[in-house]
Amino acid sequence: MPDTNMPEPSNRLFPKITDQALDELRARIGKRIENTVEPWCYEATRDNIRHYAHGIGDDNPLWCDPDYAEKSALGGIVALPSFLFTTSRIISGYVGGLPGVHAMWSGADWRWHRWVRRNERITTQAHLAELVEHETAFAGRAIRQVYHVDFYGENGDLVADAESWCFRTDRDAARETGTKYKEVKAKPQRRYTDEELAKIWRLYSEERPRGDTPRYFEDVKVGDTLPTMPKGPMTVTGFIAYAQGWGGLYIRANRLAWKQVQAHPGLGIRNRFNIPDCPERVHWEPEMALMVGAPGAYDYGPERCSWLTHHMTDWMGDHGFLVRATSKLRRHNPEGDLLFIDGKVTGKRVENGRHLVDIEQEARNQDGELSVLGGGTVALPSRNG
Repeated sequence: MPDTNMPEPSNRLFPKITDQALDELRARIGKRIENTVEPWCYEATRDNIRHYAHGIGDDNPLWCDPDYAEKSALGGIVALPSFLFTTSRIISGYVGGLPGVHAMWSGADWRWHRWVRRNERITTQAHLAELVEHETAFAGRAIRQVYHVDFYGENGDLVADAESWCFRTDRDAARETGTKYKEVKAKPQRRYTDEELAKIWRLYSEERPRGDTPRYFEDVKVGDTLPTMPKGPMTVTGFIAYAQGWGGLYIRANRLAWKQVQAHPGLGIRNRFNIPDCPERVHWEPEMALMVGAPGAYDYGPERCSWLTHHMTDWMGDHGFLVRATSKLRRHNPEGDLLFIDGKVTGKRVENGRHLVDIEQEARNQDGELSVLGGGTVALPSRNG
């Protein structure tokens, strides 16, 4: 168990979690969220889908090449499953309450019911589902804030539903007394050798989606492993590439940035020029990341979740369908880190006429440290039709 008897920070810069603020937040549980901030994408256009896919390093022609997709089993471009992150700021970590308290996106449980087609408009409904108090080595007292979101297609049918959660943490406690990254922060800056980089370049050269060759249910065995998928080495450029496709939570400019801070003063953390700027810059400003207790500028949570679904969609091919995916983040991936995603088949079953395969995943960094646990369920075609 982590040592959670952390002293009060000697140099408090940010608001802390209070019982009063928590009580006010609990009053919102179960209530539909009205007037949510507009999503990054309303429609699954060709460009929106492609930009998101490229933001996670996925160039599967099923989502990126209209000519290929038209000849595929699906008859046209569809949105990769994780594209739905762009259609809801709530599922992506736009949390309410506890102003000035840091939020770290930490996991999700997705269920998809059908493909989203090119140019389809998506609408959502969301509510706060749960608040769970934790004691952590990262920041002492922390609150897991869970939201449920439903996604609807143009005909009003349920396309997908999901829960996602953020941990709300005391920035000052994490910076001054948190122990989770004590050893990481003490390490010298990593420099990769050409030999180390050659290993990941080789994996990238071998990586490709299965495509139009069906992976049949009967050919899959419990214990089968998925090819290792690399992600990284992490760079701020990569984090920004994801934000371009996903949209970010608080990235605004000029008048829109001013409006955001006026509406939510807790978002305006002053930078070195004394300008109120958004907390999202922990993903590209190492100095800001260190202020909130992280080991350096780090990747986005929904990005890492999307890497896991990319791993499974590459494996299942055009004839498969991702039914469910889960992810639980275990540590930050700071700039310079490198991930290796591995998976294995843990179960097979036929349920309501669908041939389902269960997969477990984990990703570890270059030092073998666990970054994320996940998995999912894939529906595959059967040789019996």
